[in-house]
Amino acid sequence: MKLRGCGTALVTPFKLDGSLDEAALRELVRWQVESGIDFLVPCGTTGETPTLSHEEWLRVVDLTIETAAGRVPIMAGATSNNTREAVAKAKEISARAGVDYVLTATPYYNKPTQEGVYQHFKAIAEASAKPLVLYNIAGRTGTNIETSTLLRLAEIPNIAGVKEASGNISQIAEVCATVPEDFLVFSGDDAVTLAVIGLGGVGIISVASNEIPAEMARLTQAALANKWDTARLLFRKYLPLMQANFIESNPGPAKAVLAMMGRIEEVYRLPLVPMKKENRARLEKVAAAVGLLQQHPAATH
Repeated sequence: MKLRGCGTALVTPFKLDGSLDEAALRELVRWQVESGIDFLVPCGTTGETPTLSHEEWLRVVDLTIETAAGRVPIMAGATSNNTREAVAKAKEISARAGVDYVLTATPYYNKPTQEGVYQHFKAIAEASAKPLVLYNIAGRTGTNIETSTLLRLAEIPNIAGVKEASGNISQIAEVCATVPEDFLVFSGDDAVTLAVIGLGGVGIISVASNEIPAEMARLTQAALANKWDTARLLFRKYLPLMQANFIESNPGPAKAVLAMMGRIEEVYRLPLVPMKKENRARLEKVAAAVGLLQQHPAATH
């Protein structure tokens, strides 16, 4: 199965008491699939995964699998800065029927050398029953996967691709130009989706598609089909939303918009907190301008 297109890095809805909102999660997954999203990514950064217990992490993945019911591939997040724990998590999640790929980020806080990065991912790849997609996001982890390291990792049979969120377009260009042809390069940042596809990437693992799944799927598919006029029109319309999603730490703004749309309760787990009033007002303006606040009826659950 060749993964392409737009995958949603799902938020994790919580109830007002802070517990998992299973009904809202099911509803969100159902809406995503029915909107034409290409694949789903539960338990990434956007899912506030560092604050989920082990049981909650498994439950979010299981609910996503159950609700998607085989209609789209599932790429489950499994990250730790302790290699032994990352190996155990990848082993456990990849053994689940319904998980097609495992997404795993560079170790944070430890600041390993490039050799350490290589050995970390190699150990996970060898333990995982499903192919890995590596997540390069130095802004959150403190460590970049350099292109030379990624090329070594691409030789490991069980490493299928990379989610590139380095923010460095010339690095992404180098990656796209030098990795094997069947190695999957996904944008990790909505605002550079078209650039990454133009360079040879296969799609986006998206935050904005939490709010606009149909539109992000259309934009990505248009670019992949070389229908650049369509892709650019959609991009121009929704770029303000993509940018507004990061006026505070992700997933704060995305969750706030989904709450404005009536799809989830606006609940975060510390250390994330509700948005500042003035930022929320700016975000609401953008969401209204792109038609989000009247176009979707509030979900009932």
